[in-house]
Amino acid sequence: MALRKKVADNLYRGTTMFTYDEIERKSIVILRILNQAGQPLGARIIARKIRDYGVSLSERAVRYHLQFMDERGLTLLVGRRDGRVITEKGIEELRNARVQDKVGYAISRIEILSYKTTFDIESRTGLIPVNVSFFSEKLFPDALGAMKETFDNRLAVSDLVGVASAGSFIGDMNVPEGQVGFATVCSIVFNGVLLKRGIPMDSKFGGILQVQEKKPVRFVELIHYSGTSLDPSEAFISAKMTSVRDAVSGGEGKILANFREVAGICRENVMDVIDLLAGAGIRGMLSTGKMGEPVCQVPVDVNKVGMVLLGGLNPVASAREVGIEAENFAMSTVMDFRLLRPFSQVLREMRSKKAF
Repeated sequence: MALRKKVADNLYRGTTMFTYDEIERKSIVILRILNQAGQPLGARIIARKIRDYGVSLSERAVRYHLQFMDERGLTLLVGRRDGRVITEKGIEELRNARVQDKVGYAISRIEILSYKTTFDIESRTGLIPVNVSFFSEKLFPDALGAMKETFDNRLAVSDLVGVASAGSFIGDMNVPEGQVGFATVCSIVFNGVLLKRGIPMDSKFGGILQVQEKKPVRFVELIHYSGTSLDPSEAFISAKMTSVRDAVSGGEGKILANFREVAGICRENVMDVIDLLAGAGIRGMLSTGKMGEPVCQVPVDVNKVGMVLLGGLNPVASAREVGIEAENFAMSTVMDFRLLRPFSQVLREMRSKKAF
């Protein structure tokens, strides 16, 4: 109780009082930002980044939060100019964050990344949402080889990828030592591009889609975005529930996919945007229904049109199926579209290096 009173008094003396629970919630967000950064951050940068999570804190308030977190051993001051880093205790606290802080996180990330998407189809410029995976430097060439057929068979949202070495950034995520950052285009690109054209897209769930004769049939597993703190694709890959390689080789398997809805009146405009995106190398649309009709056995509202989109992490899932592990961060950040390169080019360069 004494700690709670001290925190409240120190943090917000002379300003609007916040409860201890609110302080805890904001601390979790700050820990999440530090964990993703992978390098020291100061209060000014944290105050700017925290707005992406729907939280408004002044630079001064962030400093007070950090002092409180230093006392708890969750963060460590590495220099007044360098800022703070998250500690092992802080990472553990993040893993055990309260359930109420986690529920709905997936849907909020979709909304945030949709808003941050600035990709312009005509000029092929702007920011595009990506999933980020960290592979061991030693295993990365083998991982690329394992992903090749998935890209070749267009079971990815796009064959454009991003690669970053240890110590550099991929989007706003720092690549850890001994690892390679690998970015795949996220299906949220459809949400973002449509949003900029005044067409809202409702993200329902991510799931495991059964494929037969290379055609989508039905969802056999699903997780609603509004009720989960994890991206469904991350969960399904970790649980080893995919068979992307079977879908590639024999036309029958289980792949990652997502279900969306748009207003039926927008269908023609949406299809036009899908065609334009395909011209830019983004072809993640698997199936589109008619107004009010089920798609892949999923019921659709009377005035809505259902759509099934490929999961951006299908290539990574195919590598996982042959035992190549990766740390995945789905729906994690945005990247400049011009920094993405064709997968075939990345693979060719990697094989050339390996030859020497």
